[in-house]
Amino acid sequence: MIRIFLADDHPVVRHGMRRIIEEQSDMRVVGEATNGRQVLQAEGQSSWDVLLLDLSLPRVNGVEVLRRLREESPTFQVIVVSALPEEHHAARVIAEGAAAFVSKNASPVELIRTIRAVYRGEYKVPLAVTERILGDKDGAPHERLTAREYQVFMLVVEGKTGSEIAAELDIVQSTVSNHLSRVKERLGATSIADIISYAHRVGLATTAL
Repeated sequence: MIRIFLADDHPVVRHGMRRIIEEQSDMRVVGEATNGRQVLQAEGQSSWDVLLLDLSLPRVNGVEVLRRLREESPTFQVIVVSALPEEHHAARVIAEGAAAFVSKNASPVELIRTIRAVYRGEYKVPLAVTERILGDKDGAPHERLTAREYQVFMLVVEGKTGSEIAAELDIVQSTVSNHLSRVKERLGATSIADIISYAHRVGLATTAL
């Protein structure tokens, strides 16, 4: 039996995934979380085989959850299930320790296939990501950010203030400022507005300008 934990802040999404999963005779949902902090708390209190993780979680975002889980060397696998563009996010989350990336636009069949493949120890790297890794060693400017810089970048794009970012990442605000300075330098930006504009140009922002 494949034990699955769901982490998504949208009830409709969690309900839909639960229904798809529980139609399978070899799978069951053993828990749910609506924010990243709940995932991290549950990880030490219960066990599962596969975590289905949304990136845009409140309190602690999906990328930060991946980073913290990787530090603890969990025995389960993580599949990121996100509405964010695969071509811009899949390589990043796989580098952070995810076993696979599945778009929320994928079919139920694809989701189930990926769960089974990951459970067997097979990593499901999207073809577009493989081509990008093999064909573009430098990548886009945002792909050259460190893991922490990328987290700060995405939180800025989400509209978070420096103090909010510091609280979410559990770091001091001066450290946030240092990371933000490096993000601006790497992206060729001079302001927060430039960072947000860049995110929209490359399809990383989900809200309108």
